[in-house]
Amino acid sequence: MDADPLGRAMLDYQRGGLRGECLYRDGGDVQDGNVRGHYFTPPEEWRDDWRELLESLAFPIVDVGCGVGQHAEFLQGRGEVVAIDASPAAVEAARERGVRDAREMDMFELNFPRDRFRSALVSGTQMGLAQSLAGARSFLTDLARVTDESGIAVVDNYDPTGLDPGDLFGYRPDPRPGVAHRTFHFEYVRDGEREVGRSLHFVLFSPARLRDVTVGTPWRVAEVQSRGEFYEAKLAKDGTKSREAGRGE
Repeated sequence: MDADPLGRAMLDYQRGGLRGECLYRDGGDVQDGNVRGHYFTPPEEWRDDWRELLESLAFPIVDVGCGVGQHAEFLQGRGEVVAIDASPAAVEAARERGVRDAREMDMFELNFPRDRFRSALVSGTQMGLAQSLAGARSFLTDLARVTDESGIAVVDNYDPTGLDPGDLFGYRPDPRPGVAHRTFHFEYVRDGEREVGRSLHFVLFSPARLRDVTVGTPWRVAEVQSRGEFYEAKLAKDGTKSREAGRGE
């Protein structure tokens, strides 16, 4: 079985608590994985603008890289949500949490029919796992295939132009303006045994670079909520813009 340290840590937390330490590791540098803060924060502790952004999404929604399904659980009371994650243990935790449709699936191999969804949620810097700007463009092209012409997508990332490199664990520079990288792996020291995950490589890009990434795809950047080093962006399709213009005529 493939190593799944973060997924196992999330599942343990879901079932009553960690059975050890979940860590980020980059060479000799170590940082706490903050499982509770990243994956189990209740909606009443979310930022108002983030909750409003989620509530603006149209159904059905695909939650890409859902983790334990905190956002899927929040949204499914209002409409259909399909939650996907590559981690088997995370998907199990999401199901136990009460997410009705949680599936094990690679975000870079979306196995859905064309136009299946109206909205996509891609939070937790998941799109950075494409590892390059070209890879991110390819992912958005595939995401466009499974969302209809009125499609909306919410994505997020760290903005290298607002970062102090020393403040982001695993930071790697890039000579291009508005681009950087991040790499680390997860470890879960559980019942005295250490489970080590694969190395993760994220590409980081600014909102301006995100606009570059959307070139050649059906998406455009419709809105950006920036919080210094981090931002959330709402992407819309040209079909959405055309219909909105038509309603105003």
